[in-house]
Amino acid sequence: MFHAIAENAGTIVVTLVLVGIVAAILVKMRKDKKQGKSSCGCSCGSCPMSGACHKQ
Repeated sequence: MFHAIAENAGTIVVTLVLVGIVAAILVKMRKDKKQGKSSCGCSCGSCPMSGACHKQ
């Protein structure tokens, strides 16, 4: 078992780093949603989907 882990150490490390990054992004998105922040950084006036995102 330790031999298999040692052979794939690089893959395991990269996978753990990527999982950590994705988890951090999801936590940030959830926190922003609870605070009422939008993921869009543009003005809604020029967006064709502005009626679907923000209810008037």
